[in-house]
Amino acid sequence: MTPDAWFTLVVVVITIAVLASERVQPAVVMVGAVIVLFVADVIPADAAFAGFSNEAPIIVAALYVLAGATETTGALAGITNRILGGKSNKNPERERKDLSRVLLPGTLASGLIANTPLVSMIAPRLVEWCRRTGRSPSRFLMPFSYAAVFGGVITVIGTSTNVTISGLLVESGRQPLDIFEITPVGLPIALVGVIGIILLTPLLLPQRKSPSESDRGNERAYTVEMRVPENSPLVGKTVSDAGLRNLSGVYLIEINRLDQSIAPISPDEVLNSNDQLVFAGNVERVLDLQRIVGLVSAEQQHFSIAASKGESRTFEVVVAEGSPLVGSTIKAIDFRARYGAAVMAIHRADVRLTEKIGETRLRSGDLMLVLADVDFARRWQGRDDFLLVSMVSGGIPPRRNRARAVELITIGLIVVSGLGLLDLLKTSLIAALACIAIGAITPGEARRAINFDIIVLIAASFGLGAAMEASGLAGQAGQLLVNELQPIGAIGILAGVLIATMILTELLSNNAAAVLMFPIALAVANDAGLNFRPLAIAILIGASCSFLTPIGYQTNLLVFGMGGYRFRDFARLGAPLTLLTIVASLILIPVVFPLN
Repeated sequence: MTPDAWFTLVVVVITIAVLASERVQPAVVMVGAVIVLFVADVIPADAAFAGFSNEAPIIVAALYVLAGATETTGALAGITNRILGGKSNKNPERERKDLSRVLLPGTLASGLIANTPLVSMIAPRLVEWCRRTGRSPSRFLMPFSYAAVFGGVITVIGTSTNVTISGLLVESGRQPLDIFEITPVGLPIALVGVIGIILLTPLLLPQRKSPSESDRGNERAYTVEMRVPENSPLVGKTVSDAGLRNLSGVYLIEINRLDQSIAPISPDEVLNSNDQLVFAGNVERVLDLQRIVGLVSAEQQHFSIAASKGESRTFEVVVAEGSPLVGSTIKAIDFRARYGAAVMAIHRADVRLTEKIGETRLRSGDLMLVLADVDFARRWQGRDDFLLVSMVSGGIPPRRNRARAVELITIGLIVVSGLGLLDLLKTSLIAALACIAIGAITPGEARRAINFDIIVLIAASFGLGAAMEASGLAGQAGQLLVNELQPIGAIGILAGVLIATMILTELLSNNAAAVLMFPIALAVANDAGLNFRPLAIAILIGASCSFLTPIGYQTNLLVFGMGGYRFRDFARLGAPLTLLTIVASLILIPVVFPLN
């Protein structure tokens, strides 16, 4: 190997070791590696930082905005709730059944829908469902990403890598891939892979706290009132069937129906329209109640005041000694007109409030969650009314009047990109811009929805890949592995192409790995007198099935931050899945696509 190739190899090894140690943020590690390679003149500036103008990080950023719009509007909640169910389930024996309900539809959908937008749309719904029902998001997000990756090899339109391979075949003078040509190989591999995920996840994947859970640290019990509107899908359901019996971190303590108060509440109690449900729980879980389809805040009609002033936020305020609020009720003092905010919930130390929120006579020290415009803190910080004003993350009532529009935008993204009318970059940018234009997500919320650490990580990974390619390290590594396995015969060459592609796709991007391995495999096939098509299928599967690191595939990066994962968590579950994929591929490919 050349000196540049040796130097690049050392940098890559050190980078992987530091990433695995998890002592430094992945984005910092990757950028640092690229800078070292650039300073050492292994790659020029345009190659080192080309990833920052590459379409991949731009697509992921746009999809983060779409996912944020899905979150702020509650879009897709009805569909996902029907699939996932609303009841809590803390029985570990049934976790695999939960995984089956999540992963099997996701795998099949990914065969017809590009897997990257699919994961970006469903991941926020999974997080919400897990938080509401006491499940760990980390036990579902990575498995769902892996299931979507497996689904991507069922048809040619499942992922852009498949389309890339088909295009390379045409350029080499061969027939392109038919849409279902890879199905006899891809579908069994996907089914084996998903079964493996379902069986192995409870054994190998640790439960991690997402960033929002890790930073919460606030277990004060707030009292909040929710209402069952007349058109609610919960009308006529029992408390248990509605999924309100065993919510995580929040409890249904009372139902007010006309002049009747029902407490304690039986799980068989049937919900009526206009029932007022009183819950008690910690801040985050109380705010999550707003995202349950079929429930609205009892103060919902007043939320428009904050919304009319622009972007809204949830604040936690403490009633000060001597405040004009002390001894008065929220209704009597006309809180909404006086402060330009709506009270969502109240907490009083060691006391469970029994009055309605608007009729509760306030005391000094009472804590309230209020929805207001972003300038609320500036206006009232340091005044005599409130002792403390602090912003609470999350808790914005879903803009359900925009949910259908976001769902239509999402469907449009899938159809337009799936049919190839526009590429994913253009459709994702149009979708993100449309969500902002219709008010489904504000520009500030869109900015916060983007995980910029992940974006930088993706962009920098292209610089590392460029160094491996420019130095000759990638090509030599791929050729070496194929040559080492060639003495085994045709199956050895097939295994070498598959494994080499898998290794490269963990370090480069999936499309880059496919493009790099294609001419290597073509030359080996010609030398050995083999049919090239099975080797092309092996490249397709090897480039798509990335499970060992979060940087190998965009869907893995999308869930990396959401699930609070560590870098090595991907290898925990990914290593056996990679082995399953290799074994299944080496059995199926020669049967469907003869090597000779």
